[in-house]
Amino acid sequence: MTPRRALPRTALVTLAVLAGGWAAAQGSPASVGLLPLVSVGQGWPQTQETYVIRVGAADAGKPLGLEAYSPGFNLADNSQNRGNFLGDEPPGGGVPAESTFTLTGPGGTVAERRFPAGREHTWESLYGGGLPAGTYTLRVGSRGGKNAFALRVAPPFVLETSAFSVGARGSESAPLLAARLNVTADWVGKVLTVSNYDIDGAREAETWVVLPGGRRVNLTPSENGRAATDRFTVAADAVGEWQVFLRALPTTRQPSNAIRYAFRLGGQLVRARVGGFTPPANARLTNQLLVDVVDPQGRPIPGASYTLVGGNVVRPNLPEGYVPVGSTILEGTANIVSPTEIRYQPGFNRLRFVARISRGQLTVEAVAVYGTQRLPLTGLTVGVGGQTVRTPGSVVLRPGDYPLTPAALPGATLAPLPPVRVPDNGTARITLEYGVQAEVTLVTTPDVVGACDVTQLTATARTEFPYRVPGRLRLTLPTGWASDYPLEAPGEFDASSPLRLRVPVRVCRSGSAEALLDPLGLRTTGQARVRNPGGANVTRAVQGGGRARLDKTVEPAAGRGYTVTLTLTVDRALQNVRLTDPLPAGGAVPATRSPVTVRGPAIAGVTPRLEGNTIVLARVVPGTYTLTYTLVTDQPADQVVTPPDLSW
Repeated sequence: MTPRRALPRTALVTLAVLAGGWAAAQGSPASVGLLPLVSVGQGWPQTQETYVIRVGAADAGKPLGLEAYSPGFNLADNSQNRGNFLGDEPPGGGVPAESTFTLTGPGGTVAERRFPAGREHTWESLYGGGLPAGTYTLRVGSRGGKNAFALRVAPPFVLETSAFSVGARGSESAPLLAARLNVTADWVGKVLTVSNYDIDGAREAETWVVLPGGRRVNLTPSENGRAATDRFTVAADAVGEWQVFLRALPTTRQPSNAIRYAFRLGGQLVRARVGGFTPPANARLTNQLLVDVVDPQGRPIPGASYTLVGGNVVRPNLPEGYVPVGSTILEGTANIVSPTEIRYQPGFNRLRFVARISRGQLTVEAVAVYGTQRLPLTGLTVGVGGQTVRTPGSVVLRPGDYPLTPAALPGATLAPLPPVRVPDNGTARITLEYGVQAEVTLVTTPDVVGACDVTQLTATARTEFPYRVPGRLRLTLPTGWASDYPLEAPGEFDASSPLRLRVPVRVCRSGSAEALLDPLGLRTTGQARVRNPGGANVTRAVQGGGRARLDKTVEPAAGRGYTVTLTLTVDRALQNVRLTDPLPAGGAVPATRSPVTVRGPAIAGVTPRLEGNTIVLARVVPGTYTLTYTLVTDQPADQVVTPPDLSW
């Protein structure tokens, strides 16, 4: 073969090549022969041979066993030595020859070896360890001359290539297996093409395909610098393995002849298996490197591998989340540079790298901020790094910044939390602070009384917070109000149990009482007015909320009975306002009321609903509402006025 013009584009085909051991178990050299791969370099259609190794998830970490036989130029390679000639053709004129084998993967270069010219065929281990799942590419490039070599990988791995070159030797007349092509049932009816390039004519070599069942079909030998393509329409009886053979003829004029093969199915790239070798008898592996990447307990780290740099430097490839601990020379001649680098000398070497998982700890606590008190909260869930921790508790995480997703608590506020930084081999701590929200109300019933009559003050502390919190209600009475009962009540309250203080109070003059909730300092007032005969009212106020007042007047009707007027004044929108207006009790005939009419703000559209002695207004807006009805009773006039009540 003399390097000539490039292969036409129509003949360039991607091949998936399975290497891996066409050894004795799959066909010995006596029956198959050793058909080496070749790298020609300059002047050849493909200046760099490319093979792909796919590592599936199930095979990650298994020994790759990538080995090469005679990866360098052998200056002593002799075509007259039929038992040892491989087909190397070094350049003349003292031009240096060199071949480079580079294995790359998802993370970059895994291994790179440069082989200069020598005087023997060596058997070399290129990469023996395991690899993480992914696709890896082996590139072989030669500078000067034509380098013949053989490649293999350990089962179950395969070599794949977009195109490949093989070497036919004039000293070897036996049929040599070039490729194995797996034809599947879905190929039936499609056109499969098999191309060869630069056989240099029918006098140099013959090539053929053996179909399933043993039928031989000759292929067209290509001419000098040209490609020949044979087309097959795949039949049902052709499903199975196709074997492509090559044999140098006795009429050949070349000691070695580089030939390229390519396959295509219906215009699409297809895969074939090539490569593999059985070392000659008594051959010994020239260089072997065994590398362990383990944790501090000596267990292999899943997904870990190593990288060869510059032919004598080994560095570990650690999965995300691991940090190096140290390195050790178990066997061989080497020098430890750092926990992540060892320089070794050719020979048998066994090295070990140790790494640990990079971990930190996050401790999470939670408190309820209640006035000046900080009350521990237990059992709250907090999401962090895909895990859930309950307060107080800890979780182990890889170092980094983590956003927190704490559980929301009704009746409490929680300020937005910045991400928490977890250190390597350390502990981060964070305390979630839930601000408790509560309200205090004070209801005066009735809030219009006769001079020095008794009314009842009801102070209520409420919250939607689900945890019980302590509180103390205090009442402050204005001048003219008096009570013989305690004006404060300590206790606890939560979402289901409010804290109440009920106190009867004698009211001798109009005024307002104040309710105070400690320790929050929430305050509200409740008003009572000494009334003139003929009316009653009630006022309800809420801390930070609205105030509502209900006035009731009773006047004799023009006919029979009394006209009752309820005047409701509110300063905020309220839902489900309940006006309790009991009918007078007693008498020979039970009291009755006519339908209730309502007048109020135009936008309100209020329709009253009667539930016993309670008039329900579904929704009110700020303003004044007048409710009127006629009361019919046989009670005397001084017993007609009953005290109303107001709630929502």
